[in-house]
Amino acid sequence: MPNEMVQWGEEFFWRRGAELRSGLLPDDDARTSVVQSGFEPCLLAVIRLSMSGPTDSRTTSGWFRGTLARTGHLPRAVELASAIGDGPEQSEELYALVNAAAEAGDLHSAQALAESIPLRGPHDRAMVDLVAAWARAGDRDRAAALAERIRYPHNWGTAWAGLAKAVLARGDTVGARGFAARADDEVRSYVFDGTGEVLAVLVEVAAATGDRARAAELADRVEDFARSRHRNAGPRPPALAAVLAWEARNGDLDRIDALLRPSPRPPAADGPALGGTGAEEVGQARVPAAGSFLKARDLARVLDALAETTDHDVALALADRAERLLDTALASDRALLTTSVSRLLARLGQVERAMAVVGPVNPGHRAAQQALVVEQLAHYGRTDRAEALARAITDDETRARALIIVVREIARRGDPDRAEGLVQVITDDWARGEALVAVVRELARRGDRERAEALTRSVVHRATRARALAGLAELSEPSCARRLAAQVVLLDGWAAALPVLERIAPRAVAVVADQLTL
Repeated sequence: MPNEMVQWGEEFFWRRGAELRSGLLPDDDARTSVVQSGFEPCLLAVIRLSMSGPTDSRTTSGWFRGTLARTGHLPRAVELASAIGDGPEQSEELYALVNAAAEAGDLHSAQALAESIPLRGPHDRAMVDLVAAWARAGDRDRAAALAERIRYPHNWGTAWAGLAKAVLARGDTVGARGFAARADDEVRSYVFDGTGEVLAVLVEVAAATGDRARAAELADRVEDFARSRHRNAGPRPPALAAVLAWEARNGDLDRIDALLRPSPRPPAADGPALGGTGAEEVGQARVPAAGSFLKARDLARVLDALAETTDHDVALALADRAERLLDTALASDRALLTTSVSRLLARLGQVERAMAVVGPVNPGHRAAQQALVVEQLAHYGRTDRAEALARAITDDETRARALIIVVREIARRGDPDRAEGLVQVITDDWARGEALVAVVRELARRGDRERAEALTRSVVHRATRARALAGLAELSEPSCARRLAAQVVLLDGWAAALPVLERIAPRAVAVVADQLTL
């Protein structure tokens, strides 16, 4: 991993790279001032002119086709996807468009498109997704009929489990239990790699319908499946982590403890022993390599799945177990578990303990881990402590990243003045602009549009200023939003304005599609 990615984090690393390439704005740049009106035809003209040059790679991307589908232009999206010559790639793009159309509420068109997908794999997966979509929309009979038409056995259990979950979300516990029973029948008759994930959904459904005994029995089957299918030393399926998280939310750590105990005999040559309920507690004796069934990555998944839904005492107990696992030779994914447990401890307000967990990390990564602690502190309202820790980070880039996070949270919590003041502490030009984007949005949300727009002019990178203006446009009335969107197009092209165009200029997305197909 490049050092800069460690310093900035994945989100900021890629965004910063792209926006630095867009270049700085000249001090006397006045091009955007020519757009003084919010008249819709003026905005459409600006969009057409912006597309007169070389084709932007974004115009041929799945992202743009998905936007077309979500904004009511599914035929245009399908036309662009159909131009892809490769059969598998084309089918995958059509599958993505099915979900985009379903997300927009056009289920009839989504189903017609699903049925037209030529390759059976993507066709079947699209039908599985539509089963749940029809059920969420209230048409469970159509959803069930569609589930009956799915071709491949490995998709049957997934479809019926998704139907059960969707029906449950609408309050129909009797129907949910019936569909869950059908899903169970399917996975009993045809076991496949995704069986654990189906069973994990059924655990969730059983628990939500009040059948705790059934949920516990299904949880046992998830563990049995994980043991039977994954005999090597690698991480276990995500389904097992989901079940462990569900049990932890209910204060039950027995299964986690059992899975963390070392095997009573040395691991076999082809993997760890799978049985065993050794009496040693984790941390009281050194666990041999691959000596427990649960790995560091698995426990990290459990901690991440719990987020803020766990009882404080249970969360601390899990942190204890995670720290002991870090002390053993099992922690091949030490950095991953360190990140998860330090986040958990920060959420709980255990700052010193979180920083102590970060301490043994590779020095090149320590500052990045500290930034993650800052993020959790800020997110949970401890902005003063988060700011102090962010200022104390010695690596310049990572400090800038941490300060952006604190500025965002302070602004989100309704204090744009304090947030703007903290922006001035950031020395990196791009990072300062990135932080101002959050301040601009909060000022706009509070109705202080003139101050927000003035603040965008202190953002020096072209693409970053365009993003700040786009955020302001999202929160402005239509005429002002159209004027701002035109400025965004002039700064960074039509694609940067696309997320706000459907609301403020319904014809704009069609104009883009027309220009693409000329």
